[in-house]
Amino acid sequence: MATDTHDSGELQTTPLHGLHSELGARLVPFAGWEMPIQYEGVIAEHTWCRSHCGLFDVSHMAVIELRGDDPAASLERVTPAGITTLDVGRQRYGLLLNETGGVIDDFMVTNWGTHLTMVANASRRDVDLAFLREHLTDTEITERPDVSLIAIQGPDTAAVVATMLAADDGDGDSAIEDGSGPDMLFLDNRPLRLAGVDVLAARSGYTGEDGFELAVAAADADHLARALLNRELVKPVGLAARDTLRLEAGLCLYGNDLSTEISPVEADLVWSMPKRRREAGDFLGAERVQTELADGPSRIRVGIKPDGKRPVRDGTALYRGSTDPANEVGFVSSGGFGPTVDGPVAMGYVPPALAEIGTELIADVRGNDVACTVAALPFAPHRFHRG
Repeated sequence: MATDTHDSGELQTTPLHGLHSELGARLVPFAGWEMPIQYEGVIAEHTWCRSHCGLFDVSHMAVIELRGDDPAASLERVTPAGITTLDVGRQRYGLLLNETGGVIDDFMVTNWGTHLTMVANASRRDVDLAFLREHLTDTEITERPDVSLIAIQGPDTAAVVATMLAADDGDGDSAIEDGSGPDMLFLDNRPLRLAGVDVLAARSGYTGEDGFELAVAAADADHLARALLNRELVKPVGLAARDTLRLEAGLCLYGNDLSTEISPVEADLVWSMPKRRREAGDFLGAERVQTELADGPSRIRVGIKPDGKRPVRDGTALYRGSTDPANEVGFVSSGGFGPTVDGPVAMGYVPPALAEIGTELIADVRGNDVACTVAALPFAPHRFHRG
């Protein structure tokens, strides 16, 4: 089980903390946890994940179970995502909204038939739990610190999982479909047995690559991680490369691209809200969402490609024409160097009139003007296994 020293203010550690130390990881504070920021180096780890299979410790994230007569209907009161239409064994991305239509957190939710499981951001754990308990009074809400999460991502991931399944089966019958690994598509969830332990596997992840997120008993997490890392194609990847991977994939990071002030429409996440939910408006914060859908938002999230090699970091102001304060039009919400792109990449918020691809902007980087262009997202193509 993860070490829980939250109340004392000390950093918490995951069940893989000892393994990280053995592997020479550089450990840093992150959302109240001591987590590996890198092992070999950001570019090497990023590139390995894009070309083979990277293993990520994501056990710091909050695993929350929702049980009751109809937890899906209850959850729909605070999210515009389609939960009641989520089939058993399927997963979906969603947003928790406040009364003014801002994003409290983003999450993944799985329907297991008897209950729902949410995975939410570590930095929002306490906020999310309090919010859910306030608004879902007819639902039993339980955090599961006894569950650890390990993500494996990259083009070789399915082959790694398939060979481990075959080894556990003993007869080679590993439900392999066309060499792609377990008979699961993107966002499918099912129980598997890997390295002799039971896992709940979701074919999903936050890198843009094909991969799996494995929920395993905390007591078995170290054993599973070591078994995966014993595979030649698998290497550990830290939080720094996880961030560059998700940025190239054009995926939002809470606290940067999402906040209680930013709406789903502004964040260009309308795709996460099915038509029936948008039209019904039967969720918290619906008034703002419906108004912005009808009239347009005042700002919108876009991809940004800076010229040259200098990264444009989070919080950098964006201008049109010149960096005169009167010409400020937006800001960078996430920015850094994209190893796959071999150059700087960013996302940010600008008025819809400036959101067209090719629009020229200027970023003020410590007093230096950096020319930028609004660019299409994602910067690196998604390779989810959709069949």
